Amino acid sequence: MIQYSLHCSKGHQYDAWFKNAAAFDEQQARGIVTCAVCGDAGIEKALMAPAVARTDNERVSLSSAQPDAVQLRALLRAYRQKVISEADYVGDKFAEEARKIHFEEVEARGIYGEATRDDVIALAEDGVDFMPLPDLPEEHN
Repeated sequence: MIQYSLHCSKGHQYDAWFKNAAAFDEQQARGIVTCAVCGDAGIEKALMAPAVARTDNERVSLSSAQPDAVQLRALLRAYRQKVISEADYVGDKFAEEARKIHFEEVEARGIYGEATRDDVIALAEDGVDFMPLPDLPEEHN
C-alpha cells in the first residue's frame, strides 16, 4: 500500500491510499480518482517527504486549533453521519459484501462495517473501491 498526498484543481488537499503507484496511475487514467472534498477529477500528487522509519520515540508537533483542521473534522463527522444514516451496516462481513457489490453479484447499495488489515489489502488488490469511515472523537464543550 502507498499513501499519496493529493490536491485538486480547486486547491483542496487530502491523503489517499493505493495498492501501489501503478494503481494510482491506472485509477487516475480511468477518471475515478476524485477530490474527497468537492469531487473534482483534476487531481495531482502533492510534493511529499519520504516516510523514514524512526528509531527513537521523539514526539511530533500536532495542532488541533488550525482553522482548516476544524472544518475538515466537521466535514468528516458529517460524512460519517450520512453513511451511517443511509447505508446498510454489514459488520465483519464488509469485505465479502463489498466484493459481491463490486462483481455485481448483488444490487449496488451503500454499506459500512469492519474489515481486517488483510481484508483491506485484498479488496484493494481486487480493485474494489472503498474508503475508511472516519471515526473522530466528539467535540469537547
